Amino acid sequence: MSFEIQKLSTQEDNFSASLDKLLAWESVSDHQVQQTVLDILHQVKSRGDEAVIEYSNRFDHLQVNNIDQLEISQSQLLKALEDLPHDQSKALLTAAERVRRYHERQRSESWQYEEEDGTMLGQQITPIDRVGIYVPGGKASYPSSVLMNAIPAHVAGVKEIIMVVPTPGGEINQLVLAAAAAAGVSRVFTIGGAQAVAALAYGTETIPKVDKIVGPGNIYVATAKRFVFGAVGIDMIAGPSEILVVCDGKTDPDWIAMDLFSQAEHDEDAQAILVSWDEQFLKDVENSINKLLPTMERQDMIRASLSGRGALIKVKDLDEAISISNRIAPEHLELSIEDPVTVAKQIRHAGAIFMGRYTAEALGDYCAGPNHVLPTSGTARFSSPLGVYDFQKRSSLIMCSSDGASELGKVASVLARGESLTAHARSAEYRIKD
Repeated sequence: MSFEIQKLSTQEDNFSASLDKLLAWESVSDHQVQQTVLDILHQVKSRGDEAVIEYSNRFDHLQVNNIDQLEISQSQLLKALEDLPHDQSKALLTAAERVRRYHERQRSESWQYEEEDGTMLGQQITPIDRVGIYVPGGKASYPSSVLMNAIPAHVAGVKEIIMVVPTPGGEINQLVLAAAAAAGVSRVFTIGGAQAVAALAYGTETIPKVDKIVGPGNIYVATAKRFVFGAVGIDMIAGPSEILVVCDGKTDPDWIAMDLFSQAEHDEDAQAILVSWDEQFLKDVENSINKLLPTMERQDMIRASLSGRGALIKVKDLDEAISISNRIAPEHLELSIEDPVTVAKQIRHAGAIFMGRYTAEALGDYCAGPNHVLPTSGTARFSSPLGVYDFQKRSSLIMCSSDGASELGKVASVLARGESLTAHARSAEYRIKD
């Protein structure tokens, strides 16, 4: 059964408005969701383990009466890794090693320098003490999310990594547990939703309070992360997955169609867009979409995503394609063109850039090495992928010599008195040499 995917052209008078409409995404939850989340946060904050058990039984259809039943021991994690089929174990450990190797290059180091008068200035890098990672469960299980969230924290030097993962109906995914073992997770609790975010943010009798929460989740999880920000740090508020493919028409159209499917199969709100200046190629890809769609396990979801938020966009040339890409600021950008390395230098806004005809976005999701936790909904204009730097803090170092304090004191005194902050001025003036 064929269907219509939206077609846009930059030559149309209403293109700009049509593109804005296509990209529009309201990530803010409605009043009902917000009120539900606030209630859950309050209950967990005030009642601790008891509330976590109650919500887990209600929302995940469990029958638990003790919080210990919701924790997975280290021995269980290691056994899950040991018991994996060989091909899964090899793939998981290979991905983990590649992710670790990439992120080790991101580690920042402390630095300092001394000025002529002996004043020392610098920056001290320290890891966050304890981090919580949220791993989605339910519709699908994501061992890759465990690796992408936990390994950068581990590389950064975080001492304790607390993982939460929902297990609807009590179904535990062994690959997710194995990934936790491979990534160096400290403790795992089989809880999810806003109650898991609340437990990490405020702590309970059993679940430790963390300093930062990372990882994607549904609208309740995203809303809870918004509300607890300030009590803890968060990585970002993730929207639906996105892919933008820029192609010159020389890549196999079946490949491009499947690349679009790879994001559309996440959920109905995911967005997959192809941009090309080759009109016949756009038609070829549309034919490939209709040909390949019936072969997909999640064809209903892909159809809903592509018909609701997907598009084939005709542009004049490569330069216009680059301009459109920078306007969209996509989570994933594929440059399926002749000279992607040169063109990538013109891309100002993108979460991750996949260069060349052979670099499928799916490789980045699992094992290429860079992080797959990326800014969505245009936030790549001011945000970056999750990385080691998200789990490190910077402290400024300042140590004045006697001469340095005297000279800086003169400057500070003038500025402080200009702001009518007399104590500031006198504090600096006491150290000025006669």
